[in-house]
Amino acid sequence: MNSTINDYFNELRPEMESWRHELHRHPELAYREYRTADFLAEHLQAFGYQPARGIGGTGIVATLDRGDGPCIALRTDMDALPIQEEADVPYASTKDGIMHACGHDGHMTMLLAAARYLQEHGGPTGKIHFVFQPAEEGEAGARAMIEDGLFRDFDIDEVYGLHNWPGLQTGSFAARVGPQMAAFDVFEITLRGQGAHAAMPHRGQDVLSAAANLQMQLQTIVSRSLDPLDAGVVSVTEMHGGDTWNVLPSHAVLRGCTRHLSAATQDLIEQRILEICNGIARSFALDVRLHYDRRYPATVNTSQETATALLAARDTTGTEALAEEPPSMASEDFSFMLGEKPGCFIWLGTGLPDPGCVLHSPTYRFNDDVLATGAAYWVNLVKRRLASSSA
Repeated sequence: MNSTINDYFNELRPEMESWRHELHRHPELAYREYRTADFLAEHLQAFGYQPARGIGGTGIVATLDRGDGPCIALRTDMDALPIQEEADVPYASTKDGIMHACGHDGHMTMLLAAARYLQEHGGPTGKIHFVFQPAEEGEAGARAMIEDGLFRDFDIDEVYGLHNWPGLQTGSFAARVGPQMAAFDVFEITLRGQGAHAAMPHRGQDVLSAAANLQMQLQTIVSRSLDPLDAGVVSVTEMHGGDTWNVLPSHAVLRGCTRHLSAATQDLIEQRILEICNGIARSFALDVRLHYDRRYPATVNTSQETATALLAARDTTGTEALAEEPPSMASEDFSFMLGEKPGCFIWLGTGLPDPGCVLHSPTYRFNDDVLATGAAYWVNLVKRRLASSSA
């Protein structure tokens, strides 16, 4: 473990906590992170950077150029979620219906602290790009930054990301070669038929019965169409139909999402959803329309970069803090960056699950005990990657 780096961030921790709590008080949704971007840019400028702004909407890139050498990007996310906070903390969200329920406030703080350290201390040659990305929560801010020139306008050879992970021992790390997180797709199914009086159902077509059958049939895709050793999820998350007690409605809508780790599984799930929709439509003599949208690809880590990331994690906390974890069926738009460049997405453990640390929960509380650990990891990663390339 690098005690000098760890000591620096342990001493900086009170200031890091103040940054995170300020960001937590003022959460902003995807592509509206204006105050957040101002906060980050002001601090980066105070540290001696000249951050580029407005990339992919509200995104920021700050670069530390130390001459010829590898060019790496360290990425964090900026946006909050449309959730009403219920956590009893003195720095609770001041925005009604919006909160940092996934720890992005902590992620920004850790990368900001690493940027400060690396500006203040010397090191091996190369370029380090600190990427503050908007709109991770379902709105593909990573893709927006790429389309806006992230990899065209900045010399970037490799990309690295980090996410806090409840369920892992506090301060431990986990990453794997290959799929780390699943692809994410969404679907909307609309069923249409003849509405009728509830007392005379034979004069219409019961779209609600069809919707109930459809929801149950969709659950057979994973259990009966996928290889049991493969991974997939099909979840119906919304059902809408009808307005009153005595009317059989003329239409119903189901919405949901799917998760998968491979393109072949993705193709199979989409095809089976279509086939089941068509079968239900024939069975109930209804019209059906399926809209299937492929949102995020799987987050796939590359071999050499994952090895470097795990060495940096070991430098930070010791061998005993490296965990073996299976992939998660949750999704990350960092996958778009890994689709363009080699790199690694790593998890930082924040403790065993309890109601206060469940991601996307209104009671979620980020564990400030890992702020120094995460910042030290970023610094150790830079030292590992740039030093190994210049040797």
